[in-house]
Amino acid sequence: MPFQCISIDEAKALIDAGEVNLLDIRDPDTYRAANIDQSVNISGDNIEDFLASSDKAVPLVIYCYHGNSSKGAADYFSAQGYSDVYSMDGGFEHWRMKY
Repeated sequence: MPFQCISIDEAKALIDAGEVNLLDIRDPDTYRAANIDQSVNISGDNIEDFLASSDKAVPLVIYCYHGNSSKGAADYFSAQGYSDVYSMDGGFEHWRMKY
């Protein structure tokens, strides 16, 4: 597996440590209603811009609703050359319940 699944606690530690790109792959309306601070909502509309402008050496944490779709997205970003890619288990719903 070219990416790693991590818990919400591990994701929070990476986020709190500093340099990380945090991607929310939920739909834009849901993202606007609630999201993790400093996250970027990625969709078909802006993925090419993100790929062109982001540093592939910076760790990438991806989350979705429940931690399922983020695995496919993590696999995709790994294939695009990102070196440290993480899928957050439990997704935003688990994050929201704890944090």
